[in-house]
Amino acid sequence: MAARPGPGALTAQELQIARLAATGLTNKQIAERLLLSHRTIGTHLYQIYPKLGITSRAALRDALSGLETNSGG
Repeated sequence: MAARPGPGALTAQELQIARLAATGLTNKQIAERLLLSHRTIGTHLYQIYPKLGITSRAALRDALSGLETNSGG
């Protein structure tokens, strides 16, 4: 069974990376801010997409705004 998309589906680091990616930053820019490798950022995003039920970076902003609306944040 696959995990249901939702606010509890992402770790704190995944949520931080998803929010930065949703603002339009590249993997390299996110990596520089978080002191991680750009490949690590790519791996996190690859894991984030199915957790949010999306298939592209372009859908991140809408998915995250939906999470914040559902969680009352």
